Amino acid sequence: MNLQTEPLSRKGKHVVCMASDFFYPNTGGVEEHIYNLSLCLIKRGHKVIVITHCYGERVGVRYLTRGLKVYYLPIRVFYSQCALPTMICNIAIVRYILIRESISIVHGHSAFSVLAHEVSIIGKLMGLKTVFTDHSLFGFADMSAVLTNKYLQMCLCECDHCICVSHTGKENTVLRAKVKAHKVSVIPNAVDAYSFIPDPSQRDPNYVTIVIVSRLVYRKGVDLMAAVIADMCPRYPNIRFIIGGDGPKMWLLQEVRERKGFQHCVTLLGSLKHSEVRDVLVKGDIFLNTSLTEAYCMAIVEAASCGLKVVSTKVGGIPEVLPDDMIYLAEPNVCSIINSLEVAIMDIRDGHFVCPYRCNTNVRTMYNWMDVTRRTEIVYDRILLNKNKPLGLQLKSYLSCGVWPFLLVISLMYLLLQLVERVYKRKHIDIARDLKL
Repeated sequence: MNLQTEPLSRKGKHVVCMASDFFYPNTGGVEEHIYNLSLCLIKRGHKVIVITHCYGERVGVRYLTRGLKVYYLPIRVFYSQCALPTMICNIAIVRYILIRESISIVHGHSAFSVLAHEVSIIGKLMGLKTVFTDHSLFGFADMSAVLTNKYLQMCLCECDHCICVSHTGKENTVLRAKVKAHKVSVIPNAVDAYSFIPDPSQRDPNYVTIVIVSRLVYRKGVDLMAAVIADMCPRYPNIRFIIGGDGPKMWLLQEVRERKGFQHCVTLLGSLKHSEVRDVLVKGDIFLNTSLTEAYCMAIVEAASCGLKVVSTKVGGIPEVLPDDMIYLAEPNVCSIINSLEVAIMDIRDGHFVCPYRCNTNVRTMYNWMDVTRRTEIVYDRILLNKNKPLGLQLKSYLSCGVWPFLLVISLMYLLLQLVERVYKRKHIDIARDLKL
């Protein structure tokens, strides 16, 4: 039984399946990346679908802008919006979707996403080409990083190509997943600068407003954020903090505000829709990012597009993102962050700042989704030239990761695919019609 039947061709156009646990209505950098890249690929004539798990009552097929089809699979969330890594329970439904949509390329997103890895492995066993985009940086010391890195190494053994969003991210992925450097490309994220137009009239001239928009988790440096607020608010009565976002560390900021009596100068907005972020950013003079690790910070690009001065920790790929005249870099400690904020405040008082509209133009020139899409197309074109490996050679590649029991998992997945092929043959699956808008 041959599972490696090539999908229907589309005369030079690609049929792509984006797979990830993270997609709308959840909000974040990965979700925005998948959504915008998919829309631009559709605009350039390709067919794109998205596979993700269900969100609440959102189960089944949904259509978004430009006819983007999203499959919300009936999979229960295990932890932090990720599915349980069973590897075998979703084989039948994933196979059905890949055949029905005539997929030729499976594009997984985020090392945290179990569903992305499962769909990629299933696609590879079916003879499809696979791409993986890594949006994060990992360490090497703690147990969670060791386990995640080994899992990523196993899943990327047979991946045709990897994409990272920064050069620092590429080095990190090559080291922790042991991927060959020539199989990894750097394609940064982008921002729709037309949706983040500056509006200086929204700023309060009587105060210097510092805006923070972030998920309130440890990795985003909320502890540093709280310490900076506790230090600066008593010393600078004309400073106001506006904080948007939610997360398990929200209690820390609430505690600082209540204990120190900062209700007049610290505003906590809670969770924000992405459409509301711009309206918050334009009220600020300075954008503060205190991340402890970051492959590529989309938030600072959005803030720069709105004309804010950006103060950020110098970690991961952040130094690659903006030119020196648009960002103040600080070490990830309280004293360094405060010093950078004070320099930014003095520059604002002295009138030393770049025109907000010029900042927007610069961001529009440096980062746009159509450029990201064209570079991604080059990756797609290249991997289509790769020859499909038989099961034996694939198992040999998986053996290189050093986890022998994983060979049994891959073998079982292959046998289950064979069984599903016998029960529900490929020829009995209706091919979906393309929705053209």
